[in-house]
Amino acid sequence: MNKLLLICLFLTSLLSRAEGEEKLVWPREIEASGNVITLYQPQLESLNMNILDGRMAVSVKTKDDEMVFGALWFSATLLTDKENRTADLVKVEIPMVRFPDVEDESKLEQLKQLVITDMESLDVKMSLDRILADLEDEENLELLNDQINNNPPEIYYRSSPSVLVIIDGDPIMKKVDNSNLEYVQNTPFLILKRKSDYYLKGGEYWFTASDVLSDNWKQTKSVPKEVEKVAENMMEDQDESEVEGSDAIPEIIVSSVPAELISSDGKLEYETIKGTSLLFVKNSENDIIMDINSQHHFVLLNGRWFSSKTLADGDWTFIEPEDLPEDFAKIPEDESIATVRASVPGTAEAKEAKYEQQMPQTAVVDRKTASVTVEYDGNPKFEKIEDSDVEYAINTASTVLRIKGKYYCVDDGIWFESTKASGPWIVSDSRPAEVDEIPPSAPVYNVKYVYIYDSTPDVVYVGYTPGYCHSYWYNGCVFYGTGYYYRPWYGSYYYPRPWTFGFGVHYNPYTGWGFNVGFSYGWFHMNYYGGGYGYWGPAGYRHGYRHGYHHGYHHGYRDGYLRGYAGGYANGRYNSRNIYSRRDRGIQSTRDVRNPNAPNRRDNVTSRPSSRPNNVYTDRDGNIMRRDNNGNWQQENKRPSTRPDLPNKSGNTSSTRPSTRPTQPTQRPSTRPTQPTQRPSTQPSQRPSTRPSTRPNNLERDFNSRNRGTTRYNNFQNNRPTTTPRSRQAPARSGGMRR
Repeated sequence: MNKLLLICLFLTSLLSRAEGEEKLVWPREIEASGNVITLYQPQLESLNMNILDGRMAVSVKTKDDEMVFGALWFSATLLTDKENRTADLVKVEIPMVRFPDVEDESKLEQLKQLVITDMESLDVKMSLDRILADLEDEENLELLNDQINNNPPEIYYRSSPSVLVIIDGDPIMKKVDNSNLEYVQNTPFLILKRKSDYYLKGGEYWFTASDVLSDNWKQTKSVPKEVEKVAENMMEDQDESEVEGSDAIPEIIVSSVPAELISSDGKLEYETIKGTSLLFVKNSENDIIMDINSQHHFVLLNGRWFSSKTLADGDWTFIEPEDLPEDFAKIPEDESIATVRASVPGTAEAKEAKYEQQMPQTAVVDRKTASVTVEYDGNPKFEKIEDSDVEYAINTASTVLRIKGKYYCVDDGIWFESTKASGPWIVSDSRPAEVDEIPPSAPVYNVKYVYIYDSTPDVVYVGYTPGYCHSYWYNGCVFYGTGYYYRPWYGSYYYPRPWTFGFGVHYNPYTGWGFNVGFSYGWFHMNYYGGGYGYWGPAGYRHGYRHGYHHGYHHGYRDGYLRGYAGGYANGRYNSRNIYSRRDRGIQSTRDVRNPNAPNRRDNVTSRPSSRPNNVYTDRDGNIMRRDNNGNWQQENKRPSTRPDLPNKSGNTSSTRPSTRPTQPTQRPSTRPTQPTQRPSTQPSQRPSTRPSTRPNNLERDFNSRNRGTTRYNNFQNNRPTTTPRSRQAPARSGGMRR
């Protein structure tokens, strides 16, 4: 019976997945009153907050078996699921439809209304990878650089097994309940003190020292039973199924300031990067490159490049991305070190990362059921942010702002508001403009990347971009963390703030940001005994694709990179973890979000995959073009698009598309409105009809984007993970650790 049940569940899962994949196939068909409307894959033009604009080729096979080709322009609300790499296009509005070959005005109007009614009634699902591939070629998107701190941390190099143990400032000791022991409170590692001796726990190993900041930690097998019992009670279970460990006993390095550890398995072993004057260190998990011309080493940490003549001298300098040696951009995609291409400006991987930075994770919040509780260590205490009108609470694990006498709390990517610091809290439908004044030096800087897009009396449309999870854009590359050290709160409780350095953060184009916690040894347990998000921010601690010691050689995420897109995608994009999904209530399914205001909308409009090839496009003038297998373009409409006036929904007339598309917003406008500007008007303004045709080049670019997006989509679908990557969250969001 159990086997039969498992088989049924497995088959149900496969059918559900197949149904989901079917919704992402293009072209798509809609049946309406005996007519068959074929929608070809959208060609996207801009993403403004959560509003996606684009155009698509359509064809209508009438009930009289006549085939008519046309083009439509649309604007839609984008609801994303970055974990599953999909997006729903809802609240679709169509400001213009063109059928160049139809001269009969009454027939033309019938076709337009047929397409508009069904398209605006349809909820369209797309692959995020196809969306990103389209937007990558748009020239009007530029992100403002985050003015982050790029001073190098303390960087240790070891050629033998080593572990970096981070303590958040001077050690703060706390008594263990019902015990004579104390433990170091302000570290994610378990360090216990008995009498005058300290004990550090790492898997099956114990280390001891007389001074917690000592560089003389020794492995020991003589551990007091009381220490072992307390450790057993305090350690959380940790999933280490993906980790390959080592039997080596490492050196323990303790740092009370931001630091990073780079290591090799013995003496450095270099390997040539073909086609360049670069070498990389092959017997290290770290990204270490030697430039032969300058004889300098370059190390990639948290998306930042640091350079030094030798690894051991400690004389590290931050290198601006544009100042990297030219050969960095020539690193072949099939090299073992190719993962660093995402941190080299101008590469395809860096461009994709750029658009990942702009793509929001969205949600629909139920005003009635979404809630938050804020607890303070004593009476609320606020600190003013320099050169702004914003204050933030310092004695709580929650993110609470006070702006002009009003209180705001950002929790799991949702804005709440209250007239009192302690609540009660309600879902906010406006984002205070003063938030954009917050500088990176403030620990609440990341809330600038949490947005409110729209609202109704029942729900609020919200979203966040990767900046909320401490992923920032700087001079053509993504960086992790602002680089600033944020002072924690020490009172009756300890509340740590997000750290940039200390946890071996690394980026991979297919897995995003992951943590390594300053060591390469899977057996080394790591924990966090405080409240809130702790050292790792809203997304929590999560393993990267790279972890596990393998004789010091590149393992994990580099090997996955060499296996190609499939290897990377199979392990998921960890930085794309949907923070909204951890709420057990207050978040509505995107399936419940429709466009009830669409005139003459038909309920239950569905589409099916079409058997037609996905090779029809429309240019910006509304001409319909088909590309054959030989790369030749053929115009399907016999009459060129002359773009006559089009009656819109308001009854007015206007001339086709707007003269200028809404400009793509920067990642952080200097004066972002409290509410995003309204959706584009359904009454387009004029655009000169004398625009020269650039069909071959632009359409070939669209063809390449479509192919690139389809490749990414197929790789993800064929190799998508069956389980969500493990992410360690703080056990008590509203609490902390009492001193």
